Amino acid sequence: MLVKPWIKTSLAPGSGVVKKYLDKSGLQKYLNQLGFNIVGYGCTTCIGNSGDLDESVAAAITDNDVVAAAVLSGNRNFEGRVHALTRANYLASPPLVVAYALAGTVNIDFEKEPVGISKDGKEVYFRDIWPTTDEIAEVVKASVLPDMFKGTYEAITKGNPMWNELPVSASTLYPWDPKSTYIHEPPYFKDMTMTPPGARPVKDAYCLLNFGDSITTDHISPAGSIHPDSPAAKYLKERNVERKDFNSYGSRRGNDEIMARGTFANIRIVNKFLKGEVGPQTIHVPSGEKLAVFDAAMKYKNEGHDTIILAGAEYGSGSSRDWAAKGPMLQGV
Repeated sequence: MLVKPWIKTSLAPGSGVVKKYLDKSGLQKYLNQLGFNIVGYGCTTCIGNSGDLDESVAAAITDNDVVAAAVLSGNRNFEGRVHALTRANYLASPPLVVAYALAGTVNIDFEKEPVGISKDGKEVYFRDIWPTTDEIAEVVKASVLPDMFKGTYEAITKGNPMWNELPVSASTLYPWDPKSTYIHEPPYFKDMTMTPPGARPVKDAYCLLNFGDSITTDHISPAGSIHPDSPAAKYLKERNVERKDFNSYGSRRGNDEIMARGTFANIRIVNKFLKGEVGPQTIHVPSGEKLAVFDAAMKYKNEGHDTIILAGAEYGSGSSRDWAAKGPMLQGV
């Protein structure tokens, strides 16, 4: 059996040790055949760095308003976290992830329906491919060896040739590069005094966004890909960064200009001002214009208006993320 052609697959172990024991057991060879090649280590797919979907698949999802699903053995199941187009996200063990990939759908009863059809035309059920506890224990005993951990972690501070060959200028203080789109001098400490200025009253404020419940930190400050039509993308294009080099919001956290533009940029965000329309836009109340959230926030700032956000229960729940606080502040909220 093979993974269905509309399914995107990847394998991102948390440690290089995992590759060693998958290779030792012979399992990685078969995972590769199913498309579960190792794409990196640590936070990759689970934080939104999953790459683009096939264009035909993405078009089918958007054109038909499909509720696309992701199944992952990570630790986050927020809407749009793995990919902006996955609205349903389910956490499962690694073998279950493979089983769902073979089935090509989450809308399946594994007890009654076949996972797929074998090369000789026979129905293959979940019970036919699921390993026993003894089988797993036998492979672990033979393949997960102490020396793998020892060898990997003894070399952890040595880096790799690409890292070690990066050019570095020695200096007492970090020399800010004004051309860098990754690391930008933040504004937080400019004009700071030893005595805090104290609280400032909010007067005659306009509502920037009107939310319901469960606006997570992923809605407030997404970590995934940068949409090509977003204010953050415009910022990068103005600095001659090509779309293929946009990278993700997670990788751009050292640049406050990009992160401010990425605040409330989640494409699945629901703002009640838009009356059912989904996306990172809002209404600039004085003019009635529909603008990107960042553009509206800057318009209010330039006009000298305070802004507030209305939200219900669980605002700010989810992953711990300092940008979910810093981003709105930079937008003037």
